[in-house]
Amino acid sequence: MSCVRPASRRLVTLVTLVLGWCVAGEAAAQPAPTPSLVRRNAADDVTVRASRVDTPLTIDGELDESVYSRVAPLTDFIQQEPREGQPATEKTEAWILFDDTNIYIAARNWNSQPEREVANEMRRDNGNILGNDNFTFVIDTFHDKRNGYMFQTNPLGALRDMTVTDDQQNSAWNGIWYVKTGHFDQGWTLEVAIPFKTLRYRGNGTQTWGVNMRRLVRWKNEFSYLSLVPAALGTQGVTRMASAATVEGLETPSESKNLEIKPYALGTSTAARRSGALDKDLGANAGLDFKYGLTRSLILDATYRTDFAQVEEDLQQVNLTRFSLFFPEKRDFFIEGQGIFDFGGVQAGNSPGDVPLMFYSRRIGLSQGQAVPVVGGARLTGRQGPWSIGFLDIHTEESEAAAAPASAFTALRLKRNILRRSNVGVMATRRGPGAVTTPTFRGSGDASYTFGADATLLFFKSINLTTYAARTRAPNRTGQVVEGTSYRGRFDYTDDRYGLSAEHMLIDPDFNPEMGFTRRTDVRRTFAQARFSPRPRRSRVVRKLTWQAGLDYVTDADASALQTREASALFRVDFQSSDQASIEYSREFERLPSRFTVAPGVFVPAGTYGSETTRLSYTMGQQRRVSGRFSLAQGTLYDGTRTEATYSGRWGVLPQLSIEPSLSLNWADLPYGSFNARLVSSRVTVTPTARMLVSSLVQYNVDAHTLSSSVRLRWEYTGGSELFVVYSDGRDTQALSGQALQNRTFAVKATRLFRF
Repeated sequence: MSCVRPASRRLVTLVTLVLGWCVAGEAAAQPAPTPSLVRRNAADDVTVRASRVDTPLTIDGELDESVYSRVAPLTDFIQQEPREGQPATEKTEAWILFDDTNIYIAARNWNSQPEREVANEMRRDNGNILGNDNFTFVIDTFHDKRNGYMFQTNPLGALRDMTVTDDQQNSAWNGIWYVKTGHFDQGWTLEVAIPFKTLRYRGNGTQTWGVNMRRLVRWKNEFSYLSLVPAALGTQGVTRMASAATVEGLETPSESKNLEIKPYALGTSTAARRSGALDKDLGANAGLDFKYGLTRSLILDATYRTDFAQVEEDLQQVNLTRFSLFFPEKRDFFIEGQGIFDFGGVQAGNSPGDVPLMFYSRRIGLSQGQAVPVVGGARLTGRQGPWSIGFLDIHTEESEAAAAPASAFTALRLKRNILRRSNVGVMATRRGPGAVTTPTFRGSGDASYTFGADATLLFFKSINLTTYAARTRAPNRTGQVVEGTSYRGRFDYTDDRYGLSAEHMLIDPDFNPEMGFTRRTDVRRTFAQARFSPRPRRSRVVRKLTWQAGLDYVTDADASALQTREASALFRVDFQSSDQASIEYSREFERLPSRFTVAPGVFVPAGTYGSETTRLSYTMGQQRRVSGRFSLAQGTLYDGTRTEATYSGRWGVLPQLSIEPSLSLNWADLPYGSFNARLVSSRVTVTPTARMLVSSLVQYNVDAHTLSSSVRLRWEYTGGSELFVVYSDGRDTQALSGQALQNRTFAVKATRLFRF
């Protein structure tokens, strides 16, 4: 029986009604959060909404503004690894916001075991950021499902960015953007602001873009996406723009002048030993880079008195073959926009193996290992409708030290989008004498030309067809102008479980792209490779097993004589921890047309040789404090034996301090002589902040008795403006006392970016 009297009951009922009305009124006054997800038809078919903010966000990583409660986050990320298509096991909340100046990306990354968070890398643009817990997003501003921008950060607020051209990554681009991170009891947060001026896009007003986001929980080695990327594409798949979600509701501002001017000032002190004496010199220089947006998507760059004093020296390599080594481009001016000059399915900045590279920017301003002064030039890159356009014209001065005449370098690249993800294109290059000649170099050679057409055809999610045909016209060693031809066709099937590749290529003897890189000529190559990669379903240790076999068959261009034949087999284990172990066996036949020097004083005669090599490798995941790759190989070489041991790794002493040792040890015993080839190097890096770096590199070639060292400070003191202080020297470890120093350089360079 109730203990409340009738009058009291009526009072209670009245109070309850009033309170209910007040609560309902308060709820009505606070509408439900605006949804960010428009629809998700499938794991890889997602449409989202960008939300406008009335006032600029404070980029502090705190996520305490009201917009984060007013706008519902994007959630329900989908695993790529370890279980493709399954929901992520760790919750991620993300937002896409914008105002009249910036686009903002924010995320709250939940972690069931936050004490296991991995964060030990702060260097800008360093690949080791991928070895940390990190958050990556890509933006397709033209919504063409081919091109865009990638941004990546970790719990320390590191910055890594790159452009994307036809799904290929160009890591040298440095855009102006801002990121701050923070922590809460169950994970970490991030806020990113990207000025619209940093991006290229179509006009102004309402836009439809593409965006994808990836979260990596390193202690689980779990990759999850807003819009699913196939596991077969691995970590590079984040820039597969066709997999990006569609973003609606974004509004871009009216076009600005889109003008950037970046002058620099440089002071140097150099010394070089000549005829036993150390010649010293002081120098100063100044110049500028100029960038103007003809449209929001077509950019004109110009440079005057271009200088590369801040560029880090090349890493030394051991070469036991008769072919030239490939060194990657490190100069920012040539790397930016480099992807537009990719040709025939080969990236312009990567080692192509036997495949010719039609445009190799290291031909400009470098000759015989010596720097050649770059006067200046211009570059036009961007898009116009379905066309991608690239044009480059650079002029260099003569250099007696490098035996290089004044030269003009020109390259033109056009590509047109076809079908959903395919393209066709043409390329032309010219290398010729410069405008000013001297008696030393007058009549030093005719201009050389390269012309080519290529196609990249992508079908479904796993079938790729690439092909090219090219022709050159250039003087040969006797000065006679000759023409040469090359063509290639390649098929790739890249499923997660199965893989198949087949290729046929021809390079005739007179093919000579003088603005490119060719490892060998007079070859006809046929290549095939098959792969089987199952994933054990119930193993807590092993993630994937891989069996792979390949055959490489190379004759001369007339197919009359076998030049090289290599059969290889590989077995690899990918562990859940991200460690990896492999064993590889290869058997090779090689015909040497003439003798060559494999080591000082050791000559390998012309003839035919068979060799075989067994290699064991183990790679420790980057999340470890001490990581890296160990490799041990044993086999035969030119009728003798060879043993190789290598290690390349990293010791993360502190988030701001790392040491990266590297060893390459080779012992060879041939009938023509025994020799060693041993390289020891180490890089020490200090990163006080994400925008400041001090790096020291020491390289010791034991058998050549050379020691090189350098120290480099890079400080981005404000967006796009930098200060560099660089010291480097080279020493002969066998020289007499006081004669060891062979060269020395000290340089201070400052740049300042002005944007209008």
